[in-house]
Amino acid sequence: MKILSILSPLKTLALLAAFSFSSLSFAGVEVQTDENNVTLAGYDAVAYFTENAPVEGDSNISTVHNGAIYHFSSVANRDTFNANPEKYAPQFGGYCAYGTSLGKKFAVNGKAFELIDGKLYVQKSEVVQEVWSENTQANLAAANANWPKIKGIAADKL
Repeated sequence: MKILSILSPLKTLALLAAFSFSSLSFAGVEVQTDENNVTLAGYDAVAYFTENAPVEGDSNISTVHNGAIYHFSSVANRDTFNANPEKYAPQFGGYCAYGTSLGKKFAVNGKAFELIDGKLYVQKSEVVQEVWSENTQANLAAANANWPKIKGIAADKL
């Protein structure tokens, strides 16, 4: 257990260093997107819930929500999203949840995710997901506290 308590701060420092090279958001400051305004790295937001897995979306099956383009793997998933986008949209504008817990905004890879109490939380990478999972409740509390403070600030200004 002592090793874990030593490794966790080291992992955190290493992740902070890696985060300093993260990509910027393009759609606006409140939603994380790529240079084409696509969020979730093109993964299907509904599939996280229905398949409990990241499923790549099809750019021909898409919708726009809060200025971001969402891709879907099927028309049915797109229609499900459009019927209740707040249920399926990721928390913290699709920014990395762990980054949000640190008061930062980082892009995500679409593959690292977790559903907590029916809400989608995405991470920068699978390694970051592991660190997040070491203390999910504390990280989630910190992210929830930080999001209102950083929501309207551009990622590169944090």
